[in-house]
Amino acid sequence: MTAKSMVRLGVGVALAAVFTWLLLRQLDLLQVIDAFRAATGRWVVAALAAFSLGYFCRIARWHSMLSGNVSGLQLRACAGPFLASFAANNVLPFRAGDVMRVFAFNRTLGTTSGVVAATLFVERLLDLLIVTVLLAAALRVFDIGPSVVSGLGSTVLLAGAAVLLLVLLLPQPFAPLVHWAGRTASRVAPRAGARLSDEIAKGLATLVQLANGRVMLKLLGWSALAWMFEGCVFWFVALALPSVTEPQGAWLALPVATFATLIPSTPGYVGTFDYFTAWSMIQLGNAPAPAAAAAFLVHTLLWLPPTVLGGAYLLSHPVRGIATVDGVTRSEPGVRPDRPGSA
Repeated sequence: MTAKSMVRLGVGVALAAVFTWLLLRQLDLLQVIDAFRAATGRWVVAALAAFSLGYFCRIARWHSMLSGNVSGLQLRACAGPFLASFAANNVLPFRAGDVMRVFAFNRTLGTTSGVVAATLFVERLLDLLIVTVLLAAALRVFDIGPSVVSGLGSTVLLAGAAVLLLVLLLPQPFAPLVHWAGRTASRVAPRAGARLSDEIAKGLATLVQLANGRVMLKLLGWSALAWMFEGCVFWFVALALPSVTEPQGAWLALPVATFATLIPSTPGYVGTFDYFTAWSMIQLGNAPAPAAAAAFLVHTLLWLPPTVLGGAYLLSHPVRGIATVDGVTRSEPGVRPDRPGSA
């Protein structure tokens, strides 16, 4: 691990500790435990069902992005690598799961790193777009002023969402910048130049393909459904806890806590996610202990299932190295290379 990486990890751990302390210092832990004990099981089950539907939508979205480049790709072939990448992000630092998704499963999926990197870029922009719109809607519905959320009002947020949509629909203007970055990297590592240029070309072609109006409309639909189901996870958890008197706070907690994951933290966003989820619930009139209980339960439901399922996939399909753009196979998952698209 480089010194820079160690500093980044140290900053993340420190911030996680700070936000955890900020949350715990205002709590009566016995009240938090009592809130958990009073939880209604059927609403927790409903939250798990909403979680499952949300991840189905995310996997279906990724399958839609990849299927334009991979003929005959099955939805189930995408599920394992997708969950495995989330599991790795949940337990390893520096977004290791994203790196894994770009490089480690290409033979399984029958695609290349450039294509997968492009789909990951579009996935992140789509998520950011939807969460931005959800935050703008929550601020408007709950009549929350800009001063409460870092000076951001619904108008500013919607303008930002419009810019994100424009980037998704018009990727061509960014092609010169991407090619310049590729040429610069090739000068640093000449051996990788030809392969890197090829992957950049494939990635840009994928971005253009996904920018097609009908394709993007489909991706936006899957994205909106995924985030609405994730919002239902927050809401059902709030309904499961009788001491949460204002369960609608869940719809503010969803976008605020999601944006909080941009703050450097530990894998799994310990501290930052919990603090801002509870903060959002408190803003709409909930007491600190029930708000914290809701935050902890939501965090568990969002963290545990993909980590367990993705970890199980990695155990059954061990990653033995990552094939990089320099042509040297540093790792590959334990699958037959003559069976693209098989899970």
